[in-house]
Amino acid sequence: MRTNTGLWWLLAGFFFLVFVIYTVWNLVTHWDAVAEPGMSWWEVFTLSVEWVGSIALLFTALMGALIAFYVGRVHQAQGGELPEDVLTADIDDGDPELGEFSPWSWWPLVLAFSAALGIIGLAVGVWMFPIGLAVFIVAIVGWVYEYYRGYFAR
Repeated sequence: MRTNTGLWWLLAGFFFLVFVIYTVWNLVTHWDAVAEPGMSWWEVFTLSVEWVGSIALLFTALMGALIAFYVGRVHQAQGGELPEDVLTADIDDGDPELGEFSPWSWWPLVLAFSAALGIIGLAVGVWMFPIGLAVFIVAIVGWVYEYYRGYFAR
């Protein structure tokens, strides 16, 4: 995980550097075309910068820094190396308990169908969205309570 942390910090630094270069390049390129007599430097600055690209690159750098910080904190909190990070580890060393799953359950398919119906309703006809919402409610209730009734009741 230390390598992952380093890679994310490297990505954050790269995108911040690209943000600075992109913004300065816009300022240099468009300053003379935008500047008119009587305009303050702030007005010329705000009109010279292409804000969508600059903000997108800045937020990409901030997101990379956020992920790097999180992965670094997780690495410090885990108290040692994970089996995936040790070169001499076997595959079985990193095999965690993932929980209980229902391979026979049809409710995830119904839930996916409700999401597709809702998105199609937003894209094609708004009248389909409430139908997708109703199917979603039925699917989520069925999936949550599938162990409380029928053959698999506990």
